[in-house]
Amino acid sequence: MTAPHATPSASARETTEGTVYTVTGGDWDEVVAAAAKADDERIIVNMGPQHPSTHGVLRLILEIDGETVTEARCGIGYLHTGIEKNLEFRNWTQGTTFVTRMDYLTPFYNEAAYCLGVEKLLGIEDQIPDRASVIRVLLMELNRLSSHLVAIATGGMELGATTIMIYGFRDRELILDIFELVTGLRMNHAYIRPGGLAQDLPPGAVDQIRSLLKTMRKNLPEYDKLATGNPIFKARLQDVGYLDLAGCMALGVTGPILRATGLPHDLRKSDPYCGYETYDFEVPTADTCDAYGRFLVRLEEMRQSLRIVEQCLERLEPGPVMVEDKKIAWPAQLALGPDGLGNSLDHIKNIMGTSMEALIHHFKLVTEGFRVPPGQTYAAIESPKGNWAPIWSATAAPARSASTSATRPSPICRPWRRCARAARSPM
Repeated sequence: MTAPHATPSASARETTEGTVYTVTGGDWDEVVAAAAKADDERIIVNMGPQHPSTHGVLRLILEIDGETVTEARCGIGYLHTGIEKNLEFRNWTQGTTFVTRMDYLTPFYNEAAYCLGVEKLLGIEDQIPDRASVIRVLLMELNRLSSHLVAIATGGMELGATTIMIYGFRDRELILDIFELVTGLRMNHAYIRPGGLAQDLPPGAVDQIRSLLKTMRKNLPEYDKLATGNPIFKARLQDVGYLDLAGCMALGVTGPILRATGLPHDLRKSDPYCGYETYDFEVPTADTCDAYGRFLVRLEEMRQSLRIVEQCLERLEPGPVMVEDKKIAWPAQLALGPDGLGNSLDHIKNIMGTSMEALIHHFKLVTEGFRVPPGQTYAAIESPKGNWAPIWSATAAPARSASTSATRPSPICRPWRRCARAARSPM
């Protein structure tokens, strides 16, 4: 059978399974030569995969006419760590430590999408404690704040607005301090677990979050003054990276890019999860379809996240943070020892001294993990960058997880070629 990606120029060979095509990348020497013939002023610039102008491992091949980008190609995948394959050899609890690393700017969203999918497979969506759901929303909205602050800060830095960069990372540090207090880590937390949370909020966390809300409400107007009131900042974003609603629909683009076209699409409203339907907030939109509109959308989303966080604090009631199912959840007493480090030795000593069956169950739950019925599920959430909708599948293998599609939303990279045209070169 002919391969779907076959091209007339691809070399082929016959095998017992049919024709196999070998498709290779383009010859950039030929691209450069063709561009040189077309216009002496037009050059091809290879940026990356390691380049000071790119945030992360990304390759950009730009065709530049003077200072204007006339063509762009985007190469991704240089930082692929094989997370999907690694998940196949871990139990479902260990899987959380892998998915949280998919995007270091939004670890809680990675964990939430994973755990929501696992809970669907287990059939325990309605058994998640209310306190655990509220804390999940609380942490995800704080994570949305920190992610948007990085977007605004790095964007301002590249446009020459270094003050915005300093302010953005200053405020982000306050949020990372809260993450460190709650989970013990600034990123890659593995805090949201199938069935609930790894542990409850520590003493002082609520007070620190309230202090953050007060600080952010005071600081957010500064971004308005520095950005929206700056004609140079606006001139470098307005009518740049234009992508209208039709383009977003064709390319599968979501998140702030889509909402900047005027469409209020947000999974927290259209397909709510974690009780988002009970929170009062608005979905910000813009109608400019450009980089400036996306900046305004992110800025307003930060204000809406503050509203949601405040509602979460009002809803926090005492209670468990893990589903009450001994076949899934580790004992609550096992979370931390009296010194705040490691497991509770007193609880383990009690298990070993009173019940052989409890010791065996504890050993197998920790080493092998809980069992998930074979099946496949779809879990979609609204991350700061757009919809993240992985498909998780469970096989008949004992306590092993398997992911069918667990990557971050590649549609975010698809419009790059179209949006980059007519943009100024970052060189």
